[in-house]
Amino acid sequence: MLRVENLHIRRGDKTVLADINLHLNPGEVLGVLGPNGAGKSTLLGALCGELKPDQGKVWLDQDELAHWPGMQRAQRLAVLPQASTLEFAFRVEEVVGMGRLPHHSGRVRDDEIIEAALAAADVGHLHGRSYLALSGGERQRVHLARVLAQLWPGEAGQTLLLDEPTSMLDPLHQHTTLHAIRTFADRGAAVLVILHDLNLAARYCDRILLLQDGRSFALDSPAKVLLPVPLKAVFGLEVLVQPHPERGHPLIIAR
Repeated sequence: MLRVENLHIRRGDKTVLADINLHLNPGEVLGVLGPNGAGKSTLLGALCGELKPDQGKVWLDQDELAHWPGMQRAQRLAVLPQASTLEFAFRVEEVVGMGRLPHHSGRVRDDEIIEAALAAADVGHLHGRSYLALSGGERQRVHLARVLAQLWPGEAGQTLLLDEPTSMLDPLHQHTTLHAIRTFADRGAAVLVILHDLNLAARYCDRILLLQDGRSFALDSPAKVLLPVPLKAVFGLEVLVQPHPERGHPLIIAR
């Protein structure tokens, strides 16, 4: 299990995260919401080991994350950053296959996993295409397939961290992507996903962490976090909240 205790991160004289205590549960999708500059991407950077805490610790199971050897960490923890750059004309399946580098599962098994991850991210039809010939949204989905392949098929003890995986996607593929992430968690993996769309978070997340100015404003179920008062306080947005007529989760409507 990935967890943080009393996490503080500073940049120069500014504290960008403070007093963050968090654990990711197996089988759970934890959504992180907050306005621009709230510290969402900084939190993800600390959780994956890219940023060193100025105070507090990040743990993976019973050891500090920093003590895990890189290859073993990559078998347990996969990260999809906000922007993934790749300037070589690799075929799509080769990009997804990069996710299998920490493993020694053999070429036949790796090929099976690559095809399954391509299908889960709805990019199987791009097999054989050059990555550089793809649209921004297609590239984003290919990178989703890459991190899914890294932990495929997803199980307890594995953690997937995603920073705005739907930012360049049309409405259909926003749902396709989050459905794939939800399915991954349902197999046992812990998932943290940074989102901006309140209704997508309400539908697909088990818990919501609401960040404001680098601090936790609320951490609970969507029904207890996505309410008019906290959303007004954090986003300055006047909303109506009512149950979704079919699914029952909160439906947020800007006033």
